[in-house]
This record gives sequence, C-alpha cells and structure tokens, in this order.
Amino acid sequence: MKAILCKQFGPPDSLVFEEVASPRAGPGEVVVSVKAASVNFPDVLIIQNKYQFKPPLPFSPGSELAGVVKEAGEGVTAFRPGDKVIAFTTYGAFAEEVKTEAARLLPLPPGMDFASGAAFLLTYGTSDHALRDRAALKEGETLLVLGAAGGVGLAAVEIGRALGARVIACASSDDKLAVCREHGADATINYASEDLRERIKALTDGRGVDVIYDAVGGAYTEPAFRSIAWRGRLLVVGFAAGEIPKLPLNLPLLKGAALVGVFWGDFARREPRRFAESIRQLGAWYREGKLRPHVSQTLPLAKAAEALKLMAARQVKGKLVLTVG
Repeated sequence: MKAILCKQFGPPDSLVFEEVASPRAGPGEVVVSVKAASVNFPDVLIIQNKYQFKPPLPFSPGSELAGVVKEAGEGVTAFRPGDKVIAFTTYGAFAEEVKTEAARLLPLPPGMDFASGAAFLLTYGTSDHALRDRAALKEGETLLVLGAAGGVGLAAVEIGRALGARVIACASSDDKLAVCREHGADATINYASEDLRERIKALTDGRGVDVIYDAVGGAYTEPAFRSIAWRGRLLVVGFAAGEIPKLPLNLPLLKGAALVGVFWGDFARREPRRFAESIRQLGAWYREGKLRPHVSQTLPLAKAAEALKLMAARQVKGKLVLTVG
C-alpha cells in the first residue's frame, strides 16, 4: 500500500508518497482501508514538530478518516471486516490503510458518505466539547466565532444554533462569511475590513458576547475579549493565525470572565463516558439535519502536500478531504 510519509520535520513539500508494508491488526486493533481522510490544522503543525503530540519519525500525518474495516484483531467484537467506520487516529490517516485501536472507531452514520464522515468527528467533536462542556453555552446567549468559515468554526456555528444561541460569525472575507450564513450564522463580521470591537458593540447593543470561540489566536483574541460580556467565557481552541496571544490579566478580572482551555483529544481519552455522550448527541443532531459537514474541496491522497499548503494559507472553507481509490 502507499502512504504519505513525514521522514524529516519541515514544510508540506518535504513529504513523500511511498510504498510501505500493509499493517496487520494486533489484539484490540483493526486495520481500515481508507476511503477518505480530512485535513486539519494540527496536520500542518505536526509535520513541522510544532504540535503538542510528537510522533516518532517516519510517520504519516492525518488524524481523521473514514473507510471500511479490512481486518479485526483478537478480542475485537464491536467491528468486523466490511463495516463502514470513521476514526480519530492523532496521526497516520494519510495512507491507503491504517492500523488503530478498535476503541478509536465509530460506525459511519447511516446515509453519510465517506468524505462527510472523514470531515465529521474532529471538528464537531471539538466544538461540541467546547460549547456544551467547557462553556456551558445556554439558549439565548450570544456566541462569537472567530475563524468561523473553517472546519471547527462552521461546526461551532451549527452547534451554537442547535443550542439556541445567537451566533455571530467572524471571518476574513465576504465569500467566507456567505458560507457561514448558509450554515446558520445570525450575523457576520469581516474582521479584515471592519473594526471588530465596534461591530460587536453594535451587534450586541453594547452588552458584549457571552462566549467567544477562538480557534485563531493572533491579533483578534484581545479585541474580542475586550468585547466580552459580564461572566463571559473565552474558549482557547487553537492558533490558526500562527501567533499565541498574550492577554493582560486585568481583563478577565474586570469582566468576571473566564479563559477556558479546550483539548478535545485528551478529553476523548480521559473522559470516555462524556465523550460517548457527546458523540450520541452529535449523531442525533446529524439525523435531525442540524449538522451539515461542509466539504468544500477533495483532492487525491497523492496531493496531500498541496492540501496542507492550502490549509496553512487559511484558504480552506469548511473541510478539505483527501480521497483514496
């Protein structure tokens, strides 16, 4: 089988596409024939040795996939060859076949295609954990989403609406904001051409926003936080802008506000019961039509480097998915 390999840390162009041995399933493991694998911002970081998880070289990037079970190892009873599944693997998904623990698999929801399945788990899982668990977002509150046209951003927009919140989507271009409105945003801010604080003030009658979903970081975090309402919560999701911001700590004091970290990968590992409940809720919302994964582009697996460059340049709306076969 073939796989995208990171043999030395560096930019996407340093990746290679090579023939490697097919994996075999050990006890508690499965081998999945990959049909689709989505591209996420951590994939850009992990190949540069800038992510919090650092796999040994060589490795395949890619953390999210959908496919068909090829082989089930000893002791695996929940899945059998031929089952359609989705999986979160941390790394290794940019390959024609992937070996992983059976505990990392979920059945592909009925009626969901492989590309949508590959685009579902990480983005919606992260945003559900952030909004329901970490922020306790309530009906009637106002949610501000920075980087709202990205994968986790659009997921946050849809989940915010499902919870009954008013959603303000922020992005850097009008075409990105149009996608946000298609997915349920009540109001939008183009922070490349508009003053973020002034627009938030106008859209909230000066009250501010209750929850800020921040997967961007950089220059937008502080002005957004200065616009937070009393007892507001800022969700620290990621730093797609490339810069980890530093906030003056008098700001949370003055607003009685909270800075809340969101690390979905460790949440899934440390709190399996709550993780399972989150997945059940996401499945129910999907069946009700409240969640619609937005796959804006697909590329063949061999073009993984091109896909990662698009992700690094923040040119992806929703999700970009690599297809196999």
